[in-house]
Amino acid sequence: MPVNPIGSHRPTTSDHGSLYSPLSASAAAELEALLVHHQVLFFEKQPLTPAQQRAFAASFGPLHVHPVYPNVPDFPEIMVLDTGPHNPTDNDVWHTDVTFVEAPPAIVALSAKKVPPSGGDTLWSSAFAAYEALSEPLRRLLEPLKAVHDFTRSFPEWRHNAPGVYERWLEARAKNPVRVHPVVRTHPVNGRKALFVNENFTAHILGLSPKESDGILRILFEHVTRPEFTVRWNWKPDDLALWDNRSTQHYAVNDYLPHSRLMHRATVLGDRPV
Repeated sequence: MPVNPIGSHRPTTSDHGSLYSPLSASAAAELEALLVHHQVLFFEKQPLTPAQQRAFAASFGPLHVHPVYPNVPDFPEIMVLDTGPHNPTDNDVWHTDVTFVEAPPAIVALSAKKVPPSGGDTLWSSAFAAYEALSEPLRRLLEPLKAVHDFTRSFPEWRHNAPGVYERWLEARAKNPVRVHPVVRTHPVNGRKALFVNENFTAHILGLSPKESDGILRILFEHVTRPEFTVRWNWKPDDLALWDNRSTQHYAVNDYLPHSRLMHRATVLGDRPV
């Protein structure tokens, strides 16, 4: 059956006002409509300060503060992804951000501050296209199912047991118990159905034996990576990617060592998946 692959739209700032200041309500609504349709948007040559990135992202709603990752001093909503030989990446797995909370983020804005001379691309996959490409019997099987999403699956205790770090991890674990989300969610804006399980946080499917759950999740985790569902972005300094976290997964390619990569992320809170 035909599928609709993920978009790769590059709107110009002149279409929607400057990204250096908060968007008007009408501009934010127009940009979000584009985002829902294309799923990921790319803006080039946007040297945003942390204050400007925070203000831009906040045009779409309240912002999330990550419980584990570091942030920019005085800007807790701006998460820092500083990876390289000093701090190997843990994002080289297909995932949807922060599905371990009750209402996972709706929108993510990622700004490239330092990029390696080669490599370090990010790929996005359309969870709409992945769902629509499944056979009808498998879609019928999945639609009533719910799955457990677990913070510790991506943030295990052994990785955060250093003094000072461990205390923060304990607090984060206490504030983020396991959550249950539908395996197939309905997008709150356009009503399309999307796969909503990811390798970083989805632990098991409720009501199934461990063997059954592992087998189905393995099929879905592999299925979402099919190239025809994806778009790939080669970062340049000051690029900004804006994506719909409700309908995508993404993967940070870990191919740039011994060089480093520095990104700033702002994450807009969403609603409870249904």
